[in-house]
Amino acid sequence: MDLDARITRRQRRSTDAALITDFEPLSPVAHITEPSDRGPAFERLLDHFSPAFDGALPPNAYLHGPPGAGKSAVVSALFARLARHATGDAVIHTSTRAGTPQPSTPASAMPAFVYVDRRTATTPFAFSHAVLDALVSESVPTHGVSTAAIRDRLADAVAAHPTGVVVAVDHTTTAAPVAELLTALPDRARWLAVGRSEPSDAALTAHTDRDLRIDAYQRQTLVGVVTTRASLALGQHAFTQQHARRIAAWSDGNAHDALAALAVAAHAADSAGRSRLTDADIEAGIQDVPRGGVVLGRPLAVSDAKQRVLAALLDTDATHGSVTEAADAVTATPGVSLSQSTVTRLLYELSGDGIVERVRATTTDSAGRPPSRVAVRFAPTAFRRLRARA
Repeated sequence: MDLDARITRRQRRSTDAALITDFEPLSPVAHITEPSDRGPAFERLLDHFSPAFDGALPPNAYLHGPPGAGKSAVVSALFARLARHATGDAVIHTSTRAGTPQPSTPASAMPAFVYVDRRTATTPFAFSHAVLDALVSESVPTHGVSTAAIRDRLADAVAAHPTGVVVAVDHTTTAAPVAELLTALPDRARWLAVGRSEPSDAALTAHTDRDLRIDAYQRQTLVGVVTTRASLALGQHAFTQQHARRIAAWSDGNAHDALAALAVAAHAADSAGRSRLTDADIEAGIQDVPRGGVVLGRPLAVSDAKQRVLAALLDTDATHGSVTEAADAVTATPGVSLSQSTVTRLLYELSGDGIVERVRATTTDSAGRPPSRVAVRFAPTAFRRLRARA
């Protein structure tokens, strides 16, 4: 925790007696500026990007690791710093590179650094648009222009940069389409793909020169992560080390699931008007997070129509019915404003994306295929709270 955060937290203590003083640090989709205890991962990435500090382009690479290992937190934080450094606004430091800062490479000699979240840049147009928008100062149109035209403008922007561009593409959940996007980048662009698949299972590694790995959090390290987030978000004495150890032991190295459980536990205590979390709150948080589910960033990144369907699905308890019954219940929910056929289609699309799942019943009262029910694959309480804050 930095000094500004400490001062801000003291101010909150004196002015706000609420249990939750700031929900943002509880969010598993929010990344803090300096991810906890990930110095070695930063060092490996900085070593990989070392050619950039001499004005050259690093080779393409693939960064992989299990869910909740902090890949997104590390890459987004590092690329934000590198982008600032490339424009002369900052100097890169890590906890293990202490000492007197050395003269930095002139900003004009460093490549540009761009971070793209694949969950929101789902199409070739959106991907090229995101990279281009980060490189140019003028507004980039989102309508009335073709993908080919955006790619031409991107090629011009990359060619105009003295030393090229490095693009991080996070959440590469579909390897083949991502490989096509990355290999279509201009010649003077290099990339870092980030995903969960082992290199042997990722088609895009045929185009990389190096594979990097981030391992799951060790239990004690994750205790520190949970404690740090709780200290930033909750009132004094609201959370104990015993609670942090319980969450860390359950989450098995997955920081996303640990923070989701913490967020739900805090919400439960806050809703009950308590100033401290109880053991029951912690267990409620754990129960809300499905094992092997998807990260909350996935349902929060889909279209507004799909989010309305998900919210209605939870509010109507339609997860206990068949797909048809779920669609009927969602359609009848005020504020959804979608036809039954549209809701049905969106449910099937959400199922195809792994955000909801159709669980086949084991028995049926009539001939033919047994009916299925719809179940979400994310923490519902955390989703509601985060969506309400958006």
